[in-house]
Amino acid sequence: MAGTLKNLKDAFAGESQANQKYRAFAKKAEKEGFKNIALLFKTAAEAERIHAEGHLAAMEGIGSTVENLKAAIEGETYEYAEMYPPMHDTADKENHKAKRMFKYALDAERVHAELYKLALQASEQGKDLDVTDIYLCPVCGHIEFGKPSEKCPICGALPEKYVKV
Repeated sequence: MAGTLKNLKDAFAGESQANQKYRAFAKKAEKEGFKNIALLFKTAAEAERIHAEGHLAAMEGIGSTVENLKAAIEGETYEYAEMYPPMHDTADKENHKAKRMFKYALDAERVHAELYKLALQASEQGKDLDVTDIYLCPVCGHIEFGKPSEKCPICGALPEKYVKV
């Protein structure tokens, strides 16, 4: 069983990365005018998502909404508190362009954890969030409940750049 669990974790990571990579490849193909190649990448990305979800389910990695929110808070907190700070520091010391996105991710993950905490409080009371409009900064990944009226607090993107999800 331990071997299968490790294989499931590796497969989940690989399929998740392939999904994201193919989505990025699709965007690039679209920008270059290759509409049908972009469609192929998008379709393959969705196939990889199906595989990843199947592996996650086999690991019993999908629980109740309360359990999922607790897992999400734990993951986001790990990312902003432990994972991204040394990555950002290293990239900064090396003056690598990755320092910008590491910093954006670090700051955005902190916000995500706080928003998940609000959702957890609501769900533990048997309630849903009382927001219906959730917006995403397409530059840094900052999430805003309600339509933003000011620049992104993380990257400075204008409020009209946010995308309603």
